Amino acid sequence: MAFNSNNSKLLRWRPSLHPIFSSTSLSSRFSTSTSIAEPLSEPDHSLPLHSPPEPPPLPQRKPQSKSQPSQSNPELIISRMLANRVWTTRLQNSIRSIAPKFDSNLVWNILHATTNPDQALKFYRYLERSNLFTHDARTTLKMLQILTRFSKLNHARCILLDLPKKNLPYDEDMFVALIEGYGRAGIVQEAIKIFQKLEQKSVKSYDALFKVILRRGRYMMTKRLYNAMLREGIEPTRHTYNILIWGMFLSLRLNTAIRFYEDMKSKGIEPDAVTYNTLIHGYFRFKKVDEAESLFVEMKEKNIVPNVISYTTMLKGFVDVGKVDRAVEVFEEMKSCGIKANAVTFTTLLPGLCDADKLAEAGNLLGEMVERYIAPKDNSVFMKLMDCQCKAGNLDAAVDVLKAMVRLSIPTEAGHYGVLIESFCKAKVYDRAEKLLDKLIEKDIVLRPENSFEMEPSAYNPMIEYLCDNGKTVKAETFFRQLMKKGVLNSVAFNNLFRGHSKEGNPESALEIATIMSRRGVPSDADSYRLLIDSYLRKGEPADAKTALDHMLEGGHQPDSSLYRSVVESLFVDGRVQTASRVMKTMVEKGVKENMDLVPKILEALLMRGHVEEALGRIDLLMLNGCEPDFDHLISTLCEKEKRIAALRLLDFVLERDIVIDFSIYDKVLDTLLAAGQTLNAYSVLCKILEKRGATDWSSRDELIKSLNQEGNTKQADVLSRMIKEKVATPPKREGKKKASRVA
Repeated sequence: MAFNSNNSKLLRWRPSLHPIFSSTSLSSRFSTSTSIAEPLSEPDHSLPLHSPPEPPPLPQRKPQSKSQPSQSNPELIISRMLANRVWTTRLQNSIRSIAPKFDSNLVWNILHATTNPDQALKFYRYLERSNLFTHDARTTLKMLQILTRFSKLNHARCILLDLPKKNLPYDEDMFVALIEGYGRAGIVQEAIKIFQKLEQKSVKSYDALFKVILRRGRYMMTKRLYNAMLREGIEPTRHTYNILIWGMFLSLRLNTAIRFYEDMKSKGIEPDAVTYNTLIHGYFRFKKVDEAESLFVEMKEKNIVPNVISYTTMLKGFVDVGKVDRAVEVFEEMKSCGIKANAVTFTTLLPGLCDADKLAEAGNLLGEMVERYIAPKDNSVFMKLMDCQCKAGNLDAAVDVLKAMVRLSIPTEAGHYGVLIESFCKAKVYDRAEKLLDKLIEKDIVLRPENSFEMEPSAYNPMIEYLCDNGKTVKAETFFRQLMKKGVLNSVAFNNLFRGHSKEGNPESALEIATIMSRRGVPSDADSYRLLIDSYLRKGEPADAKTALDHMLEGGHQPDSSLYRSVVESLFVDGRVQTASRVMKTMVEKGVKENMDLVPKILEALLMRGHVEEALGRIDLLMLNGCEPDFDHLISTLCEKEKRIAALRLLDFVLERDIVIDFSIYDKVLDTLLAAGQTLNAYSVLCKILEKRGATDWSSRDELIKSLNQEGNTKQADVLSRMIKEKVATPPKREGKKKASRVA
């Protein structure tokens, strides 16, 4: 909690245009075309409530008017040069030409106007090394303040400790600046070392060190330091006690804080507004509401007028303990006293009203903020108010919160739009949700790096699903790609885009989404792939459908038999027999046994096109999985189409595996070979038949022997004759029943 000893001065009273419980709705305020008033030029009393009290600021020299000619304003020219140019010899010459001589006021003003600490340090040292100016205590203090403000503590320490070499006396303000710098950086030990180097200490340096060590919670060290200060005869001031009380409350040392307060009064030091503000805030931290209220009453009884910090402290205390009605009463009292609420006041009361379900009052309070153009530093209050309005079903009021942010020039974030979009989707008001999404996409709000509120999946998933189901997948993808740049990889959104492109007849876009999902490890749905494959098949692109099927299998999904059949049939009709064969192979390997009616046609097409080895491989795989094709039909068809080589290879396959076929099929193959003059092939086949099946009643066997003799293959003719005579006595092995597992 922070308090300023100068804040006890009352602000001039101005009537409030809209009280907090005004019946005027917030939406009517935003519907008017009147422009928002400019920010009021009143002093800012909204100090952070967690900082220690500050002493009154030192008076500074008034800057020269900008209306003066540039020749009479060298500090302005040099400061601009330092801000816009790199430190070079040329810049040094330019500085010397503008100001051949430097005095203390000119150097101080240039340092004060310089925003770059590195340039300021180079300028400071340049003046010294070039003998253009000998720094005094004033310019040295200014340089130290700049360096400590920007955490250039080593440079500041060197400058301070080198002062004796330059015959400059130590100044307590220089030590205070460095102590405070180390305190802001959290380096307490260095702050203590600097304090110990100071020989002539006053209450000012003690106050600075008290703030540093109390920020770190070292209350015991503070007690020892306080006692040492008293031993040195240094009397604490009101500001000292304010710091001590603040620090003890910060360290949760209630009794110690009260003892310091009693000690303060015993020394005849009257508490001021800062003291009471600190005590009230401390009591509220310990949930001692009655004691805090008593102090507030005592403060007014002593004619110490409460300031905006006093009232804001009371508001925060009541809100924290759940007494929102009492907080509203304090707020009304503050307004009646002519004290205007600041940004901290509004952001303190608004969450309390939201938690108490006083949404109408919260809306009116927001309207007052807009009218006075008060933009809080903590934007989370808008998110809370928007979320509460949405949960209560006040969607128009929630939209008004977004409009208020725009009117107050507060950057809207993706999370704010997400709350509204989610609520509109839940209410089935998709047209308004889509308008908000259009603004989100148009302004690239999702991509803003300063976003502290990101969209949740519960917000963007319903919106993307709606767009994909209504033919607007392209817009949904544009939006989601922005989310992807922020690292979002939501599987639900991806699959909605996947399905949306497929349903809209854009399988290429759908496959691109599937590829991204696979590359980034996002799980996909089997239904999404089914829609993608159907989309390719509708467009007459079976090869791409097969590619999509491969993606589906790689993703760990098992297509159903009907989907396999659709792809196989489309490939077969398109003349891609080998590709269809590979899909069929996958079906068999995956254990699919339904919808296999196209298998005979594919095998026949492979054999007819000369892909005999591939066909035999497929047949072998089918048989291993308990599916035997109709060999009789296949061999008979090959013979009829005069595909003798394919028929011969298939018959060899049958004989090698002792597959039972009809004897008429053997005769048909032999007749085909003999008719084509392939007597040796016919001889080889007949020998295998005799060996495997015994005697045969093939009518053309004598003709084959005769042809062999005529062609000079007498040895083969004799062998065949002997084999036939040996098998005549043995009846041929007739077929049993066909295997029931044959593929039709």
